Amino acid sequence: MGTRRDRRTVETLVLSIGVLGFVLTGCASAPAELPRVSPVQTIVFVHGAWGGGWQYVRVEPLLERAGYRVYRPTMTGLGERVHLAGPEVDLSTHIEDIVNVFEFEDLHDVVLVGHSYGGMVIAGVADRAPERIAKLIYFDAILPEDGDSVERLFGDAINDMAIAGADGAEPWQLVPLWVEEGKKPPVDVPQPIRTFTEQIVLANPDAGELPAAYLLTVEAGKETDTFDVFADRARARGWMVFTMEGGHNPHWFQPEEFVDVLVRVMREGG
Repeated sequence: MGTRRDRRTVETLVLSIGVLGFVLTGCASAPAELPRVSPVQTIVFVHGAWGGGWQYVRVEPLLERAGYRVYRPTMTGLGERVHLAGPEVDLSTHIEDIVNVFEFEDLHDVVLVGHSYGGMVIAGVADRAPERIAKLIYFDAILPEDGDSVERLFGDAINDMAIAGADGAEPWQLVPLWVEEGKKPPVDVPQPIRTFTEQIVLANPDAGELPAAYLLTVEAGKETDTFDVFADRARARGWMVFTMEGGHNPHWFQPEEFVDVLVRVMREGG
């Protein structure tokens, strides 16, 4: 057994270590003062046919560094939600997908960006929830009018992009022609056909009052684009129309240039 002096020495050492630990713990846990930031703008991207939210993974960090909050949901039956695909999935399903993002994330003052087929979807979302939207941006997108459908607008041109009921696919699936068999994700997947055949219903006058702009992409060396007709619709509505040089998917292939143009559209358009 140790002497009384030894015990006192040990007790003093333990007490000293405890006090030091308390001081160090307190210093380590003291939160650093956060810099003051201006209100954060929320952007919700709605992807196009056959795609998914994965297509915006390259622009998300660029926009976040610029001070924006980004949501890039994937609609039912596409992308990582391909296992939920079925013949019942239609345009209304995809509109509901995005409305639910607004509601469950409690989003307000949203810049809603729809690409390609996503233009059909954001038009429907604006009709359902205009009070949650600050601005609409149609990005190389369909700009529908009441009663339009993808099938009505594009007709036989759809056959140049996809095959309904291709070998190994279900009759209700539109299989993209550009995807190589066996290619691993992330990759475009078959689109439920009813998303193309269902006609959109646009009946809320408040949606027509929302600030909106159109961003058209035109490939180098070309003067026209498939989506010119929708850019013309935008001009007829008095919207600003912006143009950038690039293919149909600059958010994937030209993320930096796309973000630069998108920020300009958000600031100047509408």
